[in-house]
Amino acid sequence: MTSSPDTAIQGKGSKSKLREYAEALIVAAILALFIRTFVVQAFKIPSGSMEDTLLIGDHLLVNKFLYGIKVPFTDNRFLSIRHPERGDIVVFEFPEDKDKGYFQRRDFIKRIVGTPGDVVEVRNKQVYLNGKPYTIPQEVHKESEVLGEKYGPRDFMKPVTVPQGKYFVMGDNRDRSYDSRFWGFVDEEAIKGMAFIKYWSWDRDDLKPRWNRLGRPIH
Repeated sequence: MTSSPDTAIQGKGSKSKLREYAEALIVAAILALFIRTFVVQAFKIPSGSMEDTLLIGDHLLVNKFLYGIKVPFTDNRFLSIRHPERGDIVVFEFPEDKDKGYFQRRDFIKRIVGTPGDVVEVRNKQVYLNGKPYTIPQEVHKESEVLGEKYGPRDFMKPVTVPQGKYFVMGDNRDRSYDSRFWGFVDEEAIKGMAFIKYWSWDRDDLKPRWNRLGRPIH
């Protein structure tokens, strides 16, 4: 028994629609991958080292093209708009993971305090930059106790000069941040981008959104 012309046309139309949907999904996936790789990427804050600027559960977007588009699986960049600057909050590959496989490297987020050529020092919890006290409105100290030099560089760190192509970073939550005071500098090539906006925030203790933080620029 042969199919009627109407049946044949209907079958052909169904196949065309399925193909259209498949093509649309493929294009959407490619665009999403392109945007995530070269334009903007979402990150979630897992720790309190940047409190109160960034809280645990904050979800943010990172500008990936400001410092130059990075070629995947390499350290090469092109079309750079500007270099990282003091005060930028940046996402970067943790330096101590440099020798690990590409997919085993962890992402950290901190604020740039020292740029190439700067001399950074910490005395009695106070940061000194090029010999002068350096304080920002966003920094907090949640522990009153001052730890001596023998207990590590948290509250006392000898002067260090930031080399060319590297950056000194610190968490805004100064007493509870594992940062350049402990493990050194961040290579510019390791910086993925600059955080610029919070698009979602979830309070895991109260199990509810932090509506007042949504859409807030990150400074």
